[in-house]
Amino acid sequence: MPKLGMEPIRRDALIKAAIIEIGQTGSLDVTVSRIAKRAGMSAALAHHYFGSKEQMFLAAMRHVLSVYGAEIRGALTAAENSQARLRALVLISFTGSNFRREVVAAWLNFYVMAQRQPEAARLLRIYQARLRSNLRHALRPLVGTRCTSLAEGVAAMIDGVYLHEALGTGEPDGKRASATVLGWFEAAIRGHAS
Repeated sequence: MPKLGMEPIRRDALIKAAIIEIGQTGSLDVTVSRIAKRAGMSAALAHHYFGSKEQMFLAAMRHVLSVYGAEIRGALTAAENSQARLRALVLISFTGSNFRREVVAAWLNFYVMAQRQPEAARLLRIYQARLRSNLRHALRPLVGTRCTSLAEGVAAMIDGVYLHEALGTGEPDGKRASATVLGWFEAAIRGHAS
């Protein structure tokens, strides 16, 4: 007989275990049994809560996106001007909670999954649209009509840094990653001004 109130706790444990396991293998080639074992429960219970490994991974990415979104909202609320908003958007993309080895691996697999799975593609489109909208809003006072093309560039740089880190072996360096993206932006602005 299931314990009342345990479902959210168990689901959360499975989501976190899925992120860790995907991060350790670098792919979705992990079994539900292995994820469940890490979470301290049976594979049958994991299937009961999610139905499939794919659904578990989608729940894990919703969790990653939820953490990211909450951090972005907090940082944007505290930002005093457009420059601070842009900086916050870049820095939060590379904070410890968003830029750990296992989360980077999850993002890489999420991009691959979005090529063939409609729900993953929908989640990815939502994330990309929000990021670009936030970037355009931050950039408009700084660069005027160039805000759209520069927002695309900053978003592509963020994605590129994640891809670069996914292929690396060390622990991701958020400060270096942020400096790379912000440096690209500053160079893009200087290049246009010359």
